[in-house]
Amino acid sequence: MAKNFLGSEIGKTALEKLVSELAAAPRQIIEVETLLAEGNTIPFIARYRKEAHGELDEVKISRIQETLIYHRELEERRKTVLNSISEQGKLTDELTEKIRCCATKTALEDLYLPYKPKRRTRASIAREKGLEPLAEIILSQSDENPEFAAERFIDQTKDVNDISEALAGAGDIVAEMVAENAEVRGMVRKAFADEGVIISEAVEPRPAEPTKFEQYYEFKEKASQIPSHRFLAIRRGQAEGVLKVRLTFDSKTLLLRIAEICKKDVASPFADNLQAAIDDSFKRLIAPSVEIDVLVEMKLKADRAAVEIFARNLRNLLLQSPLGSKSVIGVDPGLRTGCKCAALDATGKFLETRTIYPSQGERKAIEAKVEICKMVAKYRPYAFAVGNGTGGRDTETFVRSALREANVKDVHVISVNESGASVYSASEVAREEFPGLDLTIRGAVSIGRRLQDPLAELVKIDPKAIGVGQYQHDVHQPLLAAKLDEVVVSCVNHVGVELNTASYPLLTRVSGIGPAVAKRLISYRDEKGAFTSRSQICKVPGLGPKTFEQAAGFLRIRGGLNPLDASAVHPERYELVERMASDLGVKLHELIGNAALVDKIPLSKYVSDSAGEATVRDILAELKKPGRDPRDTFKNPEFREDVTEIAHVREGMTLEGVVTNVTAFGAFVDIGVHQDGLVHVSELSDRYVSDPSEVVKAGDRIKVRVLSVDLQRKRISLSAKSQAPKAERTGNDTGARRAGAHARTGSPRPRSAGRGFTANPFANL
Repeated sequence: MAKNFLGSEIGKTALEKLVSELAAAPRQIIEVETLLAEGNTIPFIARYRKEAHGELDEVKISRIQETLIYHRELEERRKTVLNSISEQGKLTDELTEKIRCCATKTALEDLYLPYKPKRRTRASIAREKGLEPLAEIILSQSDENPEFAAERFIDQTKDVNDISEALAGAGDIVAEMVAENAEVRGMVRKAFADEGVIISEAVEPRPAEPTKFEQYYEFKEKASQIPSHRFLAIRRGQAEGVLKVRLTFDSKTLLLRIAEICKKDVASPFADNLQAAIDDSFKRLIAPSVEIDVLVEMKLKADRAAVEIFARNLRNLLLQSPLGSKSVIGVDPGLRTGCKCAALDATGKFLETRTIYPSQGERKAIEAKVEICKMVAKYRPYAFAVGNGTGGRDTETFVRSALREANVKDVHVISVNESGASVYSASEVAREEFPGLDLTIRGAVSIGRRLQDPLAELVKIDPKAIGVGQYQHDVHQPLLAAKLDEVVVSCVNHVGVELNTASYPLLTRVSGIGPAVAKRLISYRDEKGAFTSRSQICKVPGLGPKTFEQAAGFLRIRGGLNPLDASAVHPERYELVERMASDLGVKLHELIGNAALVDKIPLSKYVSDSAGEATVRDILAELKKPGRDPRDTFKNPEFREDVTEIAHVREGMTLEGVVTNVTAFGAFVDIGVHQDGLVHVSELSDRYVSDPSEVVKAGDRIKVRVLSVDLQRKRISLSAKSQAPKAERTGNDTGARRAGAHARTGSPRPRSAGRGFTANPFANL
């Protein structure tokens, strides 16, 4: 597609839609289109070409890219349709114009439907019998007598034996023509989408055992109003064979509208024949097809909503506060096989591993404490990073006890979310990093590195294994994968990557650098030693000027020849910064990091056609804090030491927790008992909250109060409100599902029409 597609007449509709959606000027959007067509990445465009597009953010640039991809596919399909109809000799000027004006794939397919090659149908059989002229008479609402008209088409050699067979066959043709009418299909589809009702029922016979879909055994809700998580829950129930799901609409109203479109004339002798064909068309052809279309569209919409939630959670998780360059000991808790401890230096380099058995008798526990003290004495770690899996809290308590008994006061014990650590341990990446280590040791290393730098470690794992999604296994997987990849790339480039220590998975996510170039960079680094300047990467085979342009600003080289190489200032602006230093009469290294000197630089003096105000502003901000990590400062969550398992949790307790997952219906919070609690959206704030992401995000530390505990179903119900009147609590309160990807994607309870809110968070979902 030409890079000025949005500026062309055919792209006008798409441009107008984007202008409305993004609240941006047409010039901004068209400029982004040009930049994308030139091979620039979204992170590069957003960061280093702000003047060109008027400071649109990555989200808006991504939306422009999605629209361009959609319309590129639409244009390809349009060409195919035009060629197909032309080859049939049925392409008219009027039809060509209609096809060229289609702004959506659905509208295009509706126009193409009558010309699309199809299997033999009742209508095609009737056409073979020569009954199409009679069908045209019915559609024209002729004044002719139906029996006289039909009599002319009786032909026993064509298996048309009498008048009724002739009219029935012609009716089949009319029914198909009505069903293939683009205006009819568009009207019915809109009616189903806007006013249709989703109905779910239990399959017969009903399941004998309780299921998580019981709330949907007799459920109905308007299709246009059903939340995405509820629709996905119903779809899952259908997929598991527990529910029957259908979309319904008042057919009487639609039949009247279809009759109007078909210009039914009540005075015509053929009025009843046309109405019979319309009724048959709706029941047999239109409704089943449109129901599927609308349900598919609803599924795509729900998928997009679920994917957006997952993407938002993933972004917050990846951008969690890093502990930074401090030595740690990663601990992968284990009961039978012991706890694997991995010592890491400040850069994350693996040093040594030991296994302790704190839960296998007093003698083993004493030996474990001795081993802990030996590791502390040898490596002087800043912290023990303990995985929050099975036995995690007990292990935390044990390590704290060992340190306390040894009078070690400057070593912290920190719980680390270990979701996906086992996936990493068995991955090809882990095998390449640590070919000689056992799976469990790799897991301990990963846990320790997650504390040091969550982004650098989590980028090695399939995002779907991290467990922060909502119905992640039910959504369209290519859509999910593409969105999550986009998020990972965005986060990596937002933070920047230290070129001389970055892993292969991390480098592949840098703007402009794919798997092949990442391998070459690492090979060059291994062979030649650490990079000393950004310009040196141009010597890497296969890394050309365009790749350098896209990647250089996101790569960091600390301690290199040029101090700007450790910053987010792009090499294309080095000359400008050197001029700033020269004008101030100082050396370049004296300017970088000196806020007082930077404040003396007049912004307007350095604004030009090539470097606008936004670019100069970014440069000055970077000079004040070169290479600054945009992530928050690390803060250790403070779990209560006397609350380590769900049996310790009591109603009314106030606890500190970490938000692990945010869904459409609430937030899951880790309170340190290997069992996430659910704060329903109605309990997230003293004010009304429609979207949980308005008030919390994954990684947040919040104070919560326990509303109820269901030990049997392992559910904890929490509130983040400042007050929770006792009158609102009931003995039937239930709480959160078990933490983890599968448990967090369980089916929430719907709010049926006419039912008020209850204190049970699951009852209000």
